Amino acid sequence: MNFKEELAKRTEEAERIIVEYLPLAGDYDKEIIEAMNYSVSAGGKRLRPVLMMSAYRLFGGDGVSVKPFMAAMEMLHTYSLVHDDLPALDNDDYRRGMLTTHKKFGEAAAVLCGDALLHQSYETAMKAFDAEQSERVIRAFRIFGNKSGIYGMIGGQSADVIHTGEMISDGLLYYIYEKKTGALIEGSLMIGAALAGASQADIDKMQKAGAAIGMAFQIQDDVLDLEGNEALLGKPVNSDERNGKKTYITIHGMDKAKSDIRYFSEEAVKIISETGNNTCEREFLNNLIRHLAERVK
Repeated sequence: MNFKEELAKRTEEAERIIVEYLPLAGDYDKEIIEAMNYSVSAGGKRLRPVLMMSAYRLFGGDGVSVKPFMAAMEMLHTYSLVHDDLPALDNDDYRRGMLTTHKKFGEAAAVLCGDALLHQSYETAMKAFDAEQSERVIRAFRIFGNKSGIYGMIGGQSADVIHTGEMISDGLLYYIYEKKTGALIEGSLMIGAALAGASQADIDKMQKAGAAIGMAFQIQDDVLDLEGNEALLGKPVNSDERNGKKTYITIHGMDKAKSDIRYFSEEAVKIISETGNNTCEREFLNNLIRHLAERVK
C-alpha cells in the first residue's frame, strides 16, 4: 500500500460524502447556508470521517449507514472551529489559509453559522436511519451525542476557555486535551466500529485508541504553534501565547512534548494492531496514526 496515495484517495472519498449532505439554499436562507457551506468546504484533513470509515471497514462494515455519520461528524467539528475562531475566544482571522467565518460573514453570522452546523449535524446523522433501522445505528447515535456534548467536546472547550491564562494542573490539561480534541476522534472510531457491529469490548478499545491519537494530535498542534511554518499551517503561529493559553509545552517543555507524541501514537498503534479483522485497514490506520504524529500542518 502506498500510504500517501491511499490517504489522498480516502480524503477525496470523505470530501464527496460530505458535499453530498451539505444543505441546499432556498430564497430566504441562502445567507446562512452560504456561511455554513463555506465553513465546511474550507478544506482540512477530513481526519474524523476518514477514521470513521476506516474503523467501519476494520470490523467488516460494508453498508451506507456510515456515510451520514461521516458528514455529520465533519459538520460538528466545523461548528466547533467556527466558534473557536470568534473574537470572544481565539479571535483568529485565518484558518486553512482562508478567512475565518466571522471575518468573511461577520461575527453575528458566524455565531448563527456555528449553531446551524451543530443542529445540521444531528439532522444529518439521523439520516442513517433511512438506510438502516437497527440497534447499531442507535448505538452510534448515542456515541455521537455523548462525544459532542458537555461530557465530550463542549466540556473540553469550556474548561479551556474558563482556565485560559492560568497555570493549570496536569489533570486539567489532560482533561481539556482528551475532551476538546480527543472526544471527536474517539467518537469517530467508536461510531465506525458500532455501525459495523463490533462488540462493546472492541468499541471500548477504539475509544482508548482515539484518546491516545487525540493526545498525540493536540500535543503536535502545540509544537506546530511554536515551530510550524505559517504558510503551510494556513493560520498564524504563536496564537496560544498570544491568547494566554497554557499548553503541554509550557508545562512540560518541548523535549517531553515530542517524546510523548511518539508515546501516545505508539499506544494507539498497539491497540489497533490487536483489534479488528481487516489487515489492510489495520495497516492503513497505523500508518495514519504515525503520519499525524509527524505532520507539518
